[in-house]
Amino acid sequence: MQESKKYWKGIEELENTPEFAKAAHNEFAEFLPVKETYGSDAAEAEVAPRRDFLKLLGFGLAAATLASCEAPVRKAIPYLNKPEEIEPGIANWYASTYFEGGDYNSVLVKTREGRPIKLEGNPLSGVTKGGLSAKAQASVLSLYDTNRLTAPMMNGKATDWKKVDSEIMSRLTGATGKVVVLSHTIISPTTKKAIAEFGGKFGSFEHVVYDANSASGLLKANDGTVPGYDFSKAKVILSVAADFLGTWISPVEYAKQYIQTRKITKENSDMSRHYQFETNLSLTGSNADVRVAIKPSEEALVVAAIYNKVVGGLNAPAYSNKQLDKAIADLMAARGNALVVAGANDQAVQTMVRAINQALGAEGTTINTNAPSYVRQGDDEQMVRFVREMNGGGIGAVIFYGTNPVYDHPLSADVEAGMKKVGLTISLADRVNETAKLANFICPDHNYLESWNDYMPKKGYMSLAQPTISPLFRTRQAQESLLKWAGNNTSYYDYLKANWAGITGGNAGWDKVVHDGVVENVTLNQEVKTYAPMTTAAVGVALNKSQKAGIELKIYEKVGIGQGGIEANNPWLQELPDPVTKATWDNYVTIPRSMSVDKGIAQNDLVKITAANGKSITLPALIQPGQAKDTVGIAIGYGRKLAGKVADNVGENVYPLATVADNGISYNTTVTIEKAGGEREIAQTQTHHTIMGRIVVQESNLNQYKKDPASVTERITIATPDGPKKPSAVSLWQDYEYKDHHWGMVIDLNSCIGCGSCVVGCNVENNVAVVGKQEVLNRREMHWMRIDRYYSSDATREDGFTAMEEPSDNPTVIFQPMLCQHCNHAPCETVCPVLATTHSTEGLNQMTYNRCVGTRYCANNCPYKVRRFNWFSYPDNEKFTDVNYAQTSDLGRMVLNPDVTVRARGVMEKCSMCVQRIQLGKLEAKKDKRRPVDGEIVTACAQSCPTNAIIFGDMKDPNSQIRKVMEREQGERAFTVLEEINTQPNITYLTKIRNLA
Repeated sequence: MQESKKYWKGIEELENTPEFAKAAHNEFAEFLPVKETYGSDAAEAEVAPRRDFLKLLGFGLAAATLASCEAPVRKAIPYLNKPEEIEPGIANWYASTYFEGGDYNSVLVKTREGRPIKLEGNPLSGVTKGGLSAKAQASVLSLYDTNRLTAPMMNGKATDWKKVDSEIMSRLTGATGKVVVLSHTIISPTTKKAIAEFGGKFGSFEHVVYDANSASGLLKANDGTVPGYDFSKAKVILSVAADFLGTWISPVEYAKQYIQTRKITKENSDMSRHYQFETNLSLTGSNADVRVAIKPSEEALVVAAIYNKVVGGLNAPAYSNKQLDKAIADLMAARGNALVVAGANDQAVQTMVRAINQALGAEGTTINTNAPSYVRQGDDEQMVRFVREMNGGGIGAVIFYGTNPVYDHPLSADVEAGMKKVGLTISLADRVNETAKLANFICPDHNYLESWNDYMPKKGYMSLAQPTISPLFRTRQAQESLLKWAGNNTSYYDYLKANWAGITGGNAGWDKVVHDGVVENVTLNQEVKTYAPMTTAAVGVALNKSQKAGIELKIYEKVGIGQGGIEANNPWLQELPDPVTKATWDNYVTIPRSMSVDKGIAQNDLVKITAANGKSITLPALIQPGQAKDTVGIAIGYGRKLAGKVADNVGENVYPLATVADNGISYNTTVTIEKAGGEREIAQTQTHHTIMGRIVVQESNLNQYKKDPASVTERITIATPDGPKKPSAVSLWQDYEYKDHHWGMVIDLNSCIGCGSCVVGCNVENNVAVVGKQEVLNRREMHWMRIDRYYSSDATREDGFTAMEEPSDNPTVIFQPMLCQHCNHAPCETVCPVLATTHSTEGLNQMTYNRCVGTRYCANNCPYKVRRFNWFSYPDNEKFTDVNYAQTSDLGRMVLNPDVTVRARGVMEKCSMCVQRIQLGKLEAKKDKRRPVDGEIVTACAQSCPTNAIIFGDMKDPNSQIRKVMEREQGERAFTVLEEINTQPNITYLTKIRNLA
């Protein structure tokens, strides 16, 4: 019998027809995965393979779903295992590099089913040594930002790369005037080579470099580089307004160094002494042994006073106080092991600092002259000249590479006006930002997790970035765009590999570098701009001009938000509390208490700040202990208009208030302040300031510790008929017996600097929801890990609790990471009516989410206030789509950790001690028929900490670090919080020790 004609074809048959391929490509172009060399004619025509169409048709998710189902890029090399195919449920790790806004981190990227979900520090890096900043931790979410461009744009409309390339190459050929590439600091030698190759095609070309938080003055005073500071070698550190633990130059690197001389034991009690002179209470100032509040105009005078005592011969105004005299004496006594740093963007100040360090014998010890830093290269004079040339009509074409000067430069209005006078403007931004909106073309760059690149943060130290996922959108790596417009059609991967041929020496060497992510002792030179040295006479003239009168503004950078670049639109960072103010989702004016009294300004009152240049902004006031008298502070990084739905209209832009001169930018200026009427409430996660006489945190001084280590920690006793006893001696509880494992933590308060990296690391690992400003105001933030910040108080217990809540005008500060204490006698467990919270046989306080009915009895009964209640179903509630695309969009959900349940509305949640990591470690050990080895299982917070303040482990393991530390510190620095109520936490803290002068 004759078969009937088949009119319908199955998908397997249909997919191979050219008609289907073409129709599908046209229909789903914006969702298709692309090659790393996207932009070539072959890539333009490529269509997704069959399984991608099936996923698209079957699940309806966006581009990330399609791209993530493939191995990242075939040339990428996993850091650990290299399976032939992606194995569901098995994580792969890739070594890479994060560099944004001067923040350098060598990283390991965790991928699940081909999608990056977590970053950790690369322990092989000689620069960051396994540390990771909060911004780097959160940056994985920026990959899935729905505000990224999905295709190139021409004159405000989406187009394809073929049309863009043709038009740009034609207009570049006909450009009249200088062609300029404007970028922030670039530390990639291969990128610089690509820019030079591009520029070589034009008769007049310039690569202009500026930084949104400039260190131009430091560069000019130090032969065009940042000195190779080594805080680990310093016995005495004096910082003048340099927040080197928070935002200045290379904070992860410096924190790693700094903490080496701050960890102490009875056997090794040598500890550095740290002096800090500053205006705003910074993260670094909060960790100092001695902190002195000064006005910005006094920074130069402090440095000059040090100069005249150490070097001598400078004609400068006299300046002295008791703390400064003691600091200078300590510096001179520690010659060869002393270090002075300054944050001022002033060549005169930095010239004096260099001379001081030379006189103290710092070069060769606390300053490694063989390894200067390259993470700041911006030239203020060059940028000012470029803006003037634009407005003068001398520029024919500008390519904005990773920059947004219409937002982040004090001359933003001039930049905007100048762009209208340039024949061709091209932005390589990943989104339509404030500058890109005004450009003729937007050629969106890949996210760094989709890219190949190299980096040289310091002389002799290099790292690579490799793609960990295929490009989600029709973007193209910026370097490849420049090469193509120069007539070079080489893929950037091939270009990069060829440039490394002399370093790696063949494929095997290349593969090892890609695998490790880093290579050191490299002889490749980084091009450095040189500057004319400043004479002592010129320094004296500059000093005499530095004094100001009246109220002074200090413009500073926040640890989480940074300079307001790509990461400004990251909700994890917007909701990360500032380490000092504990504020989220806004910037504000920090004012001292004396000013608030004199001017009748209360917390949250709107105030208008008008700078000497006539520019003004209005922000809420925050009364800040430690703020220098007659000064105010405002953070950069806010006030974005075209960053994305998370960051748009959050706070105000303070860049225009900075002072611009021919030779540089000053982030200090005189201002007037007046009440603007009304208020805007600041969303803070902590509104109490002191411990009010309770034994919550403990501190002592180094002299007392050396004299008697057992006396530095106050011990709690209770009265019994048999005399005073420990609280644990009297109990109604039946104690647990742990037979196999007993998990716990030790947190060294001497090592915790309060940076917040652990908070973000916990959020990423455990799918912690972002709730937005209003919910933070409602005290409904969801962070499982918080860092409490406590100020010292001059009040005594006799003054009453109200007085004790008032911090000192210049307080000392303690940071205390606070998480579920996993109590052996847990108050939460006894009050849960449905046994949703129980105790495990390994010492963990467990939560069974599908058993919880949301009575919140456990939260009410928790003395540590570490339990969180889901007031809303954050993933499904449209109210949170503008603040939490990590859980409210298909694209954003790709970052979620599949090993951790996304919690529903109406249940309690809190720290689980990363039980998923514990279980994985136990299973891996079980496969090898052994117990887990100490260090194999690490919680996200412990792994994230750049100072190794958190030690996690099995207290039943006699060889574990935690067991050894607890045995060593028992009876000395070890204590538990609220020991008097006998909850018996499995979290132990070590008393903070200060090296007081």
